[in-house]
Amino acid sequence: MRVRLAYGTEAPEVEVPEDATVVASGEQSVLADPSGAVRASLAHPLAGPALGDLVPRQGEVVVVFPDLTRPMPNTTVLPPLLAELERAGAGPERVQLLCATGTHRQATPAEMAALVGPYIVGRYRIHDHDADDGAHVPVGEVDGTPVLLERRYVEAGMRILTGFVEPHFFAGWSGGPKGTCPGLAATSTILEAHSPERIADPRSTWLVTEGNPVHDFVRAATALCPPELSVDVTIDRQRRLTGVFTGPLPVGHRAAIAFATDRVTRSVGGRFDVVVTTNGGHPLDRNLYQAVKGMAAAERVVADGGIIVMAAACGDGVPGEGAFARILAAASTPAELAGSGGPGRLDRWQAQVLGRVLARAEVWLYSQGIDDDAARSAQLVPVPDLAAAVADAIARAPGRTGGPARVCVLPEGPLTVATPAG
Repeated sequence: MRVRLAYGTEAPEVEVPEDATVVASGEQSVLADPSGAVRASLAHPLAGPALGDLVPRQGEVVVVFPDLTRPMPNTTVLPPLLAELERAGAGPERVQLLCATGTHRQATPAEMAALVGPYIVGRYRIHDHDADDGAHVPVGEVDGTPVLLERRYVEAGMRILTGFVEPHFFAGWSGGPKGTCPGLAATSTILEAHSPERIADPRSTWLVTEGNPVHDFVRAATALCPPELSVDVTIDRQRRLTGVFTGPLPVGHRAAIAFATDRVTRSVGGRFDVVVTTNGGHPLDRNLYQAVKGMAAAERVVADGGIIVMAAACGDGVPGEGAFARILAAASTPAELAGSGGPGRLDRWQAQVLGRVLARAEVWLYSQGIDDDAARSAQLVPVPDLAAAVADAIARAPGRTGGPARVCVLPEGPLTVATPAG
């Protein structure tokens, strides 16, 4: 049978055996009036006062939104939110938007216009967070580590987080408190949130929030300077709204997780010799750093010694900025990538996860944005033809198992999480 994969802005098809397991979220009910749903959620939150009752008479209001690596439908969520703020007396002169980049690169002017819409860019002040610009202030400590957050956020008269809730490969779930930390945190704080010891902990994994050392730090850091309101959304494969969850943290975030769990998690029958995966297409597969998430999704269901065929466009390359490429170049084995000893380094957390994946399975990479040398530097096997690579992987697998290859396909990569039954 033929299966369509989410790859960049394209949708290539691959041929797999008829008995292959295809893990996808399926059709979801979308909100008929997404703008109206956002307004209704702001007027009738799950807990606490409505937006109109929270807006102060004076002072700046900051609205936090996800950066260009996330498929957050900002152009759907932000306009009604900003309109309601203006109705409550907080117009463009009092409202500043903060793009929660964490340590990711900042957007170009054209990318920002595409991210939030030209109308918003033209009317509102937008600050693209920089974790190293020195504009962070201490708000307390978590586990003995100072928490430094964006000054504009901390000193605002009202703080609003917006986010997109999806499974996360070491924080459990995205959205909610992650908009503040790591989204608006200084690098020193982010390094602790993603410390080697936290990433190496087996509880730092998909779908787990309570007792997850990464999420526990994120939640505690955000609680030191919480938003007055959090607006989390869930979406379908076309980035259309399926739910809006508004309220103080953690109420709205927990409700969004509960709503999403049944829709984006699937149980599968054991592990597979070959797993074909993606990183969910654009913008999630913007670079190789982000594409580790799709590999980690495949790791959950691939057999020891199996093959993962990864399709990710990686239009931004590895990328060039950040430390990820240097970490990859300095390591020669999966164990060197996965090691948890020593001090934390920028981007090391992603290398740790990649090393763990490579310790279990080979990863064959199909990417038009990564050249062969860069792929080999990451200990990946570059493949020039996606369809041929899938066929070759399936043909080789029987030698490992002595029988027909068991094949699994994750067309949406990390957007749907598969778990082996039993």
